Order: sequence, then C-alpha cells, then structure tokens
Amino acid sequence: MAGKYVISKQSNGQYHFVLKAGNGETILSSESYTTHASCENGIASVRTNSPLDALYERKTSANNKPYFVLKAANHQVIGSSELYSSDSARDHGIESVKQNGPSATVEDKSGG
Repeated sequence: MAGKYVISKQSNGQYHFVLKAGNGETILSSESYTTHASCENGIASVRTNSPLDALYERKTSANNKPYFVLKAANHQVIGSSELYSSDSARDHGIESVKQNGPSATVEDKSGG
C-alpha cells in the first residue's frame, strides 16, 4: 500500500496534514494552516523537499528522544516527526518520508 497525505480540519478551524506510510503509520505532521490552500501548499512543499537529505534536521527532544523536522529551502519547518526510541528508528522514518513524500496521494477529510 502506498503512502498518503491526510488533510483534516481542527476544532479551531485551521487545517493540518499528516503523511502516512503504506502501513498507515504517521511519519510526518504539519504545522497548522489558516486556509485550505495554504495546507495544500504545505503538501506541495513536502513533495518538493522530502527527497533532499540536507533539509532534514535530526534533533533530540528534552526527554532525550530522537526526532526530525523537514525544512523547506527557505529554512521554514514544514513538518515534524513523532518521537523515536533510537537514532536508527528516526533515520528509518526519514527514509520513509523520502520514499512516500514525493508521490503520496491526498485524502481530504477536512470538508474544505
């Protein structure tokens, strides 16, 4: 099964997307967007930037868990991962975003 982007509308009226791997696991979550069009632009940015390793920032949370953020060419964060149990699990997550990001389909659950 291929990966997919899922757009949803939050209770505050803003839009959000997640990128899910083929197994249904969320591998990247977006920031909140004020408009549906901005959310779609965020997905387009992930499609463009996800193959580029240099745009992934590998980080460690306050409680010592590895995670990553994906940045656009302008250095703005376009998505972040969950917290992982190890650096290798985080790196596997990055590889999954690289594979799924460019061609994943979009499922719009926002009604927008």
